[in-house]
Amino acid sequence: MADSTQHLSSHNIRSTETRVAVLDLFLENKQALSKQDIESNLPGQDRITLYRTLKTFEDKGLIHKVFNSSNKLKYALCSESCGHEEHNDQHIHFECTVCKQTTCIEEVPLPKIELPKDYLVQKLELTVSGLCNNCK
Repeated sequence: MADSTQHLSSHNIRSTETRVAVLDLFLENKQALSKQDIESNLPGQDRITLYRTLKTFEDKGLIHKVFNSSNKLKYALCSESCGHEEHNDQHIHFECTVCKQTTCIEEVPLPKIELPKDYLVQKLELTVSGLCNNCK
């Protein structure tokens, strides 16, 4: 709990029982989680409180949104360099076609995309599908 509390504090997020529980869930799983994943792992939590917790975590640079191949929204922990002013979440997301887990792959650089001069890239998202280590 101290680790989660310190992590929340470093992002200027007040520590509450729900916030610590949600962050612990992310830290334990190391995978992107949907709202349904979180609700099923934390039974009895108020849905509105969970929604507000996820919104606060995203606003403060603790998590980022990930959409899988079926356009289902998930959330994943941000890197240490993220904060409330800037998200550095432009990296590859890997979705396993068997277990449906989504993982951030930060160590592989995104390919450089050169658009015509009249276009300005604001966000780049890349999801790779295949078999994870556990399923292959």
